[in-house]
Amino acid sequence: MSDLPSRTVADSMEETKERHRRYLRAVNNPIRRDILRSLKDGNDVIESISEDIGLDNKTVGWHLKVLLDGFCVEEVFENDEAKYSLTQEGLVVDYMDK
Repeated sequence: MSDLPSRTVADSMEETKERHRRYLRAVNNPIRRDILRSLKDGNDVIESISEDIGLDNKTVGWHLKVLLDGFCVEEVFENDEAKYSLTQEGLVVDYMDK
């Protein structure tokens, strides 16, 4: 794993609880876990993720927003195109059942 600090731990217990709630909401869905696996396999734009998991772009985009909110993925823009990558928290998909 990475030496980076966890994004789910904050300075206060209440903020840490809120971050954990957001994280658990993000990973506790089979579609979002499929998206994390797709990202791990190298798909980094909505179109390729959609094709990989068999859902429309709008649905995948919504789930990506939940994953962003849950600290599982990062979004960067290259040439006005959003690209996504796994964070340390998103790598949990390696340890989850399908």
